[in-house]
Amino acid sequence: MDEHWKESILRRRNELAGQLHAPMARLAALCPGVWGDRKELDALLREHFATIPHVKYLYCLDPRGRQICDNVGADRVSTAHYGRDRSHRSYMREPMPAWGFLLSDAYVSQSGRPSITALHEVRADANVLGYLGADFDVRHLPTAAARHEEPGGWRQIRGDPSIRGTVFLQERSESPMDRHIEQALSILEELITDRGLFQAVIHFSSSRVTAWFSDDPYRYRLLDDEALADPDVCLIYPRQPWPADATMPREAIRPILAGMRELRQADRNIYLRSASINIFNGMVSLTFSCDGSHYLGYADFLDRQSGFWLGVGA
Repeated sequence: MDEHWKESILRRRNELAGQLHAPMARLAALCPGVWGDRKELDALLREHFATIPHVKYLYCLDPRGRQICDNVGADRVSTAHYGRDRSHRSYMREPMPAWGFLLSDAYVSQSGRPSITALHEVRADANVLGYLGADFDVRHLPTAAARHEEPGGWRQIRGDPSIRGTVFLQERSESPMDRHIEQALSILEELITDRGLFQAVIHFSSSRVTAWFSDDPYRYRLLDDEALADPDVCLIYPRQPWPADATMPREAIRPILAGMRELRQADRNIYLRSASINIFNGMVSLTFSCDGSHYLGYADFLDRQSGFWLGVGA
């Protein structure tokens, strides 16, 4: 996973821990007075259930991870989990921080839902009696304050090793699109620069383009080889101005498509199989016959001195 993702996840987890630590600490401090009494623990958790934000279930565990009361929910108590051994669960294997509160990594619960568990130590003086547990369904947690932004740097992803191992045993076969590639790319340029096409996935080997247009962004269009050979196809899409919030400049489209054509035709063994272009995030992607993929900003793609063109690892 990209470090940018990890930083976003860490920031989000810190926000959640900040919301949950204090109320769980207050409830955990009330538990020693009724510790070991199943009914009294159930009653205590029911009474204070609403003080724990977004929680799905509350319960208590002994130091070995065995449940000593029932699952207490917002509107019911589930007795099925009494005595359940949770010691094998991932959150029980994570080291407890010195302050006695742990927010687990997200995991898939037994019900098949992405979930998070919080644990707070229950103490009597210096002795750890066990843990107050709280389960959260990820879909019920508050959303992040800001949308995660995809990083724009060059990323290289390796594909199927069996394809890489036989890459020099295959040669590029000329596809129908290859036979009129200049015309096909000219049509694409017109659709992107003047007809609202903002995301295109170009399948050179199978002679088709999957296209998304800004006036109907939730549905894709499939342009086959016949459409890519006929300039009249441009007439069925209305003219649209270049979007003001596009990261990629309009004048970059022609050299980007020319660069893709060059990579398609440069070598018989290692050649471009498919590519994509998105004008809003300013990225292009490239997938080669060796099944390796590259994601990079348009400026790096156009810069012939960049690491991509010089063959330097990402």
